[in-house]
Amino acid sequence: MDVRAYIREALKEMGVEPPFVELEVPKHEKHGDISTPVAMTLARTLRRPPREIAQDIKKHLDSVDAFDSVEIAGPGFINIRFRKQFIIDTLKALLKDPEGFLRKDLSSGQKIQVEFVSANPTGPLHLGHGRGAAFGAALSNLLERAGYQVEREFYINDAGRQVDLLGESIFARYKELLNTEYPFPEDGYRGDYIKELARELLDTEGDKYKDKDYADCADSFKTFGIQRMLKQIKEDLEAFSVVFDRWQSEKALYDEGLVKRCLDELKQKDKLYEKDGALWFRASEYGDDKDRVVIKSDGSPTYFASDIAYHWYKLQRGFDELINVWGADHHGYIPRIKAVIRAMDQPDDKLRVILVQMVNLLRDGKPVQMSKRAGEFITLKEVMEEVGADTTKFIFLTRRPDSHLDFDIEVAKRESSENPVYYVQYAYARINSIFRKARERGISFEGPAFVDRLTQEEELSIVKKLMFYPLMFEGAVREREPHRVTFYLQELARLFHSYYNRHRVVSDDKELSQARLSLCSAVMRVINEGLSILGVTAPERM
Repeated sequence: MDVRAYIREALKEMGVEPPFVELEVPKHEKHGDISTPVAMTLARTLRRPPREIAQDIKKHLDSVDAFDSVEIAGPGFINIRFRKQFIIDTLKALLKDPEGFLRKDLSSGQKIQVEFVSANPTGPLHLGHGRGAAFGAALSNLLERAGYQVEREFYINDAGRQVDLLGESIFARYKELLNTEYPFPEDGYRGDYIKELARELLDTEGDKYKDKDYADCADSFKTFGIQRMLKQIKEDLEAFSVVFDRWQSEKALYDEGLVKRCLDELKQKDKLYEKDGALWFRASEYGDDKDRVVIKSDGSPTYFASDIAYHWYKLQRGFDELINVWGADHHGYIPRIKAVIRAMDQPDDKLRVILVQMVNLLRDGKPVQMSKRAGEFITLKEVMEEVGADTTKFIFLTRRPDSHLDFDIEVAKRESSENPVYYVQYAYARINSIFRKARERGISFEGPAFVDRLTQEEELSIVKKLMFYPLMFEGAVREREPHRVTFYLQELARLFHSYYNRHRVVSDDKELSQARLSLCSAVMRVINEGLSILGVTAPERM
């Protein structure tokens, strides 16, 4: 029985219908092994002071064999310390059924779509896209571990003005290669990759477009540019070990009549109206600050038209929750998409938008100059090539997505505790090395044995950290925060390295060696589980 179950049972014995019992690990050991504010949560419902409620709960918990002590602190926190045997029994449970211990079905059979990256196919992926990719992939993995059916989707913005600019930018560079004058578009894409695309087109198509106006061949240049950029984006994401179940084209929403079907349905429900020759969405009735144009007076659709249809199409596909991972610059767009969801008679929590801040790239603390190839930013590929995909991904996940992140390339390359991913991966590799040495000494490890011999304070601290993995996992899933896994792994690695530096795992005492190998096995399993959620490899050697 877990701690939450003990507390719920105590509340039932008190005649109280248990709410969700929040548990937290105190920052200071003097406050116990685990703490709950449940008495304060119940104070308003029971109309009693929280410390009185806590006292009643304590009376029931005092008889639980698993607890060494139950204390009340502050306004009504209940702080609990575990008995050593309970700690050791938990380690045995982890080793007996690692997957059952580390993973818990929290899904209620729900189906979730996670849409992330969704970069315009007009240039290479930059670090902001990379951070969104790392986050979206880790979140998807986390939700799958919790039993959700997850679909990963990339929305391709292959319609509209930015695609026109891509095609015209390539056309201008193509003309330049042929020594034919053509003004480069004022808002065009100026990175060297545009010149490379123009050179490739010239090599494959020759000068067939030399005497043509852009209007006569725009579709050819746009299609060529989109296809090549999408190919590069997919290759970069594959190198980053980020895969998608579905690539949804914006253009296809029009070609397949989905935009028309969606808008016709909204018209029938009086969610759209005509004014000044344009078609408007009644966004202000659903929480937005003003109504929005969907079809302009000249008959052309706005970006918003396809965005409405895209989310309508997501809802048609039967997802219980939609998660959009967007760049922080899209913050102002959230109320309008939320209005769309409400207008489709869906609850507010149907859509969750998670914003990802940009990344400041440094080298020894100094800002890195812009990329020549990309023109305005350092590409994800450039950073991956210098520091590796694992390191790049892990560092992206060391902060909340909505917080600013400084990424120092030189720190990322160091093999030291300064480099967070190295520190965690090295713990995993070090344990593998310990097992190799044990085998060399004729000590085979076939399962948990003699774990009651684990009595050192550092050993029990590690086991308690392992005990708290399910609590961390549940919180990460509930809040949709995979960075909690990263924090946890860093703390576990710190505890293990400190222990390893003070105690010999393999010694002449074979029973103690078996006990410590059992502990190492548990640490290794948990690190492997956490790294797999983050999409980072667990190397056996470093």
